[in-house]
Amino acid sequence: MPDIPVAVTSRFMREVNTTAVLAHLREVERASVSGLAAATGLSRQAVARVLDELDSIGLVQTLPPERTGGRSGRPAQSVRFRAEAGYVVGALIDPQELHLAVADLRGGIVTDTRLPLGGRAQDQHVLDLLVAETAALLDRAGLAADQVFSATIGTPGIVDPGAGVISTVPSMPVLTGDVLVKALGGLLTCPVHLDNDLKLAARGEQWKGSETGVRHLVVVHWGVRVGAAVVIDGALYRGASNDAGELGFLDVLGGDVTPEPGLGRFETWSGVRALVRLVAEEVDARGDRPGADLLRGMGETAFETVLDGITAGSEAHLAALRRLTRRFAHGLLTIRALLDPEVVVLSGPLARVGPPLLELLHEALSDRALAPPRLELSVLGRDAVVHGALRRGLDQVESSGYIARERRSRPGIG
Repeated sequence: MPDIPVAVTSRFMREVNTTAVLAHLREVERASVSGLAAATGLSRQAVARVLDELDSIGLVQTLPPERTGGRSGRPAQSVRFRAEAGYVVGALIDPQELHLAVADLRGGIVTDTRLPLGGRAQDQHVLDLLVAETAALLDRAGLAADQVFSATIGTPGIVDPGAGVISTVPSMPVLTGDVLVKALGGLLTCPVHLDNDLKLAARGEQWKGSETGVRHLVVVHWGVRVGAAVVIDGALYRGASNDAGELGFLDVLGGDVTPEPGLGRFETWSGVRALVRLVAEEVDARGDRPGADLLRGMGETAFETVLDGITAGSEAHLAALRRLTRRFAHGLLTIRALLDPEVVVLSGPLARVGPPLLELLHEALSDRALAPPRLELSVLGRDAVVHGALRRGLDQVESSGYIARERRSRPGIG
């Protein structure tokens, strides 16, 4: 368990000591005053004062004494953290799906739902769907809207979390501006936060992924678009313009490539569409022109066919994958040279290739001067975004002292 700071001056005594007690209570089913004092380093009297305050706002419950066999004397009084005292909502909305979850104050998911969006992703109806599904989810859990203390939505694009505004989202223009905050704000009374989906995914990987103890981490989304979320010394690094990690826009690589509309040069050269083109080249080179032309004409569905070919061990498909990983290795080397992370977690469509992808990347990086970081495939996949959204909400609630706050008014928001 990490060290929990305990106040040594009266100025911070109440909030810091309360934080110390809550940090322990959230990790156990029940605890006695003596046990809390031992775990936090506080005196029994200080713990008792904190528990009185937490009881007054409904965050702890006093439990019946627990008797153990063979022990005489008065049994110790215990308390438990009331995780059901409030809830947070986390959401992912992207062109593929709407994923919503409700979690209690300990982070346990109470209920969740997924809806494929398909053609609806570009329609105003997607906003109504977000509100309706959130309301249905709360109803399913038996919760009222005012029991939600915080809500966080992850989306593609460039997001200003402080303003609650999406400035650019090429894949879903209907979400541009503050429409998501307005829509969900009409249902909930709590603050509604927005953030970039990949940045929330990094938070989710830190919290629920396989790299929970890592302090220097980069999460890379490898699909049509290529982007990275950077964690330095345990904290998400956003950069001066809040768009640190736009790996797809590297221009020093693939210099003779003309970027596709809306894409950067590196992601044009090394993303999913590049893989499809390389597979078509390899198939064509082996004398199957009709098969190559068919693949070139399949559009966005071509990747699934390519993935099937890789899984089946097709020589042409594996050769194309090897060429792609050698290109992508240049991006990983840039990350290594600038940031030197302990781990790079790969997510997105290309991560579905699985262990063969890591083997080819290791091969491509094996003769480099700088030792590469450890490479891992995300164990959470796209679910990392919703886990990160829930964690972001819990962070907000914990920093506010578990006080349910009403949303501050913004222009156009009641």
